[in-house]
Amino acid sequence: MPHCNKQMISFFLTTKCNLCCRYCYNAHERAQIKEQTLPLEIAKAGIDWYFAGNDSRHIRFYGPGEPTQEFDKLKAITAYAKASKNGGERVTTEIQTNGVFTEEVRAWVLDNLNIVWMSFDGMRDIQDYNRPLNPKYQAAFGGRTSAQVLEENVRWLIQNTNDRNLMVGARVTITDKNIDRQKEMVNYFYDLGIRYVWTNPLFYSVDKIPVCDDKVKRKLFSFDMDKYLDNYIAAYRYAKEKGLFWGSFLTVNFDGESAYHCRACTPMGAPHLTPDGYLSACDMVLMGTEAYHMEKLIYGKWNSQKRIFDIDAAKVAALRARSSDNIAHCKNCEARLHCGGYCLGEIVNETGELDGQKPIQCAAIKRLLKEIGTCEPYKYLHP
Repeated sequence: MPHCNKQMISFFLTTKCNLCCRYCYNAHERAQIKEQTLPLEIAKAGIDWYFAGNDSRHIRFYGPGEPTQEFDKLKAITAYAKASKNGGERVTTEIQTNGVFTEEVRAWVLDNLNIVWMSFDGMRDIQDYNRPLNPKYQAAFGGRTSAQVLEENVRWLIQNTNDRNLMVGARVTITDKNIDRQKEMVNYFYDLGIRYVWTNPLFYSVDKIPVCDDKVKRKLFSFDMDKYLDNYIAAYRYAKEKGLFWGSFLTVNFDGESAYHCRACTPMGAPHLTPDGYLSACDMVLMGTEAYHMEKLIYGKWNSQKRIFDIDAAKVAALRARSSDNIAHCKNCEARLHCGGYCLGEIVNETGELDGQKPIQCAAIKRLLKEIGTCEPYKYLHP
């Protein structure tokens, strides 16, 4: 089941966040706007619209901030979907969260969510360096660090899962702080009770212009892909022996064949509702207003007067046409059906084009396909 088959409606609940992650890809964007939260009216309309036109009943909560910062809205949207005449018992729920939340939130998570991906960078020294608490929230957590709160919540959720349909996994950003500690992280997560981990190599943050036009950003960015791959492959094999899944964003399509990389190219089956009421195709395009060079991935908007979502059919068609069957540099590639042109959000952010290329990632995917090969369908697809 390739990554593009993960069909769902995603809610970008709020721009508020209780962490200050060093590499956050939208921190600069959020810092320039007033805090915003997805209106409940639009979220409910999104559920009605999505359930009426799609077979999927999977709902998901994501950034641009920390979704549990809008806990009441998180609860209300979930309850509305489950009470919907088109939803009910068929509804499944997912969240990507930083995991730094209160006991009240985690008790609700235990009983109401099915898939919980913790944004979690590994051992305490790494987590607390990469993902420190926002100083405004330190008192709320009794002076504990993000790692301490996160560890406690992970352990508690896993220990209390019992017969609930709940999976708690980790989504890890790989930086120079943890790139060569992946086997160590396998042991760390295993001891916490986590059995499913997806790793993501560090990528460029989003700003007003494509990275190709930003000399300063390119000069400051550094990531050793060969070092990541060497350590990833060793950790992947080690984790497999321990019974832990150690995935990579570079391998999201290794469990099937598809000319599409991800759900961004199937926008009507996987809409993302932004806090300002737009429809985005991608997790990297979190606001519709002033999306700048990422505007290609904004294809609709809530019309409050007509009470419908206005869809830009031309943009939808352009996104659907973006596949490895149609991209020149993909057509003769041996990995094209296990890559699909790579991540559309990263491509547009870095090249400004829907059919751009990231050569380093292309080479990395080919190497991984050769060294670890394809696999059975993943039980839990990448967040």
